[in-house]
Amino acid sequence: MPREKSRTPHSNRQGIQVIARAAAVLRALEDEPEGLSLGQLAQRVNLARSTVQRIVAALADEHLLIAAAPSAGVKLGPALVRLASSANVDIDQLVRPALSRLSKALKETVDLSQLKGSGAIFIDQIPGEHRLRAVSAIGESFPLHCTANGKALLSLLPDEKWTKLIGRSLRAHTAHTITDIDTLHQQIQECRRTHITYDREEHTEGIAAVGTAFLDPIGRPLAISIPVPTTRFGRIETKLVTELRRTRKEIEALLGR
Repeated sequence: MPREKSRTPHSNRQGIQVIARAAAVLRALEDEPEGLSLGQLAQRVNLARSTVQRIVAALADEHLLIAAAPSAGVKLGPALVRLASSANVDIDQLVRPALSRLSKALKETVDLSQLKGSGAIFIDQIPGEHRLRAVSAIGESFPLHCTANGKALLSLLPDEKWTKLIGRSLRAHTAHTITDIDTLHQQIQECRRTHITYDREEHTEGIAAVGTAFLDPIGRPLAISIPVPTTRFGRIETKLVTELRRTRKEIEALLGR
């Protein structure tokens, strides 16, 4: 009985390359709701237009891409939505190991929160090791304009959306709360540039925090924050930011971003 020929290393590499190129095309369309032309896609993924055309045709056959406006070419298709919902990724469990490593490196509390309505809801927490530490309850909602996680979440939204979300009147929780919308806008712009934002006793006296935010695989805004008693925040602020940036990169790599 004749045996099936095993695939050669060369053919394996070719198969992997095809998958990698298809993934690159899909990622290029991730933030393009109006779609891209074949020429634009070819430029984005640095491939020949003919190669991109073949990949697009194959993905369209599987409904992973669909036609956009006549001048725009293609955009992501409905099959991706079905695949994403079937994956049922529990995002807090997915990123928890990275949060645990961050907490262990700093010996500080690390929180994970998500945007819900007009607040930041805590969905996971790794308590710090210090006797004096900041701890919040899972499920607790915090305001967006005066917390590190809240401002980080706002930085992921278009200006017109976050301003509508929080309104024009910003409630003062402490003497340090920013109640001026223009100052808040400046902080959000800075967070978009650096991916880092702060709460310097703006929500709770005696507690400062640093935060960052990212999108989960289906586009929901999530934030990581590190609340620290102000008695030691200033001494370790640089280390907090360095470790938080490292964790953000680790999570983005995990999510394929």
